[in-house]
Amino acid sequence: MPVIDPTKVPVKTGSIYPEPYASMMKGRSSLRLGDAGGLTQFGANLVMLEPGALSSLRHWHQNEDEFVMVTEGECTLVQDAGETVMRPGDCAAFPAGSTDGHHFINRTDKVAKFLVVGSKAPREVATYSDVDFRLEMEGGKARFTYKDGTDWTGPR
Repeated sequence: MPVIDPTKVPVKTGSIYPEPYASMMKGRSSLRLGDAGGLTQFGANLVMLEPGALSSLRHWHQNEDEFVMVTEGECTLVQDAGETVMRPGDCAAFPAGSTDGHHFINRTDKVAKFLVVGSKAPREVATYSDVDFRLEMEGGKARFTYKDGTDWTGPR
């Protein structure tokens, strides 16, 4: 496999979240490096956070492991137990099924970047810790629900 040239990988911006959550992801972008290299068993994405940006809503994965390594700048990991500032070389791991929701915030005045590596389960459920929201992914299709499994129609 040839070396992946990140300058030739399309920048993905925005979110698959519905509003009002999609707007909260302003300033977040990523390079789908694993997809660019033809990987099918796990994803590898370089996430870029502008100052003040969030990586996602705070969440946890039912079926997928997730690993993060900060590559540039500084970001704050937010979990149930509190916050941890992470700098280049710092790593975090989130095993599938652990209900400790997480996300990253860039509280600095410079861009922060981190590599995310995660498994690609055939069916995944992401539960969002701070809002009544859940995402089910199967066959490349997303379904949004409340935590009780009923169809999501907006914040309640």
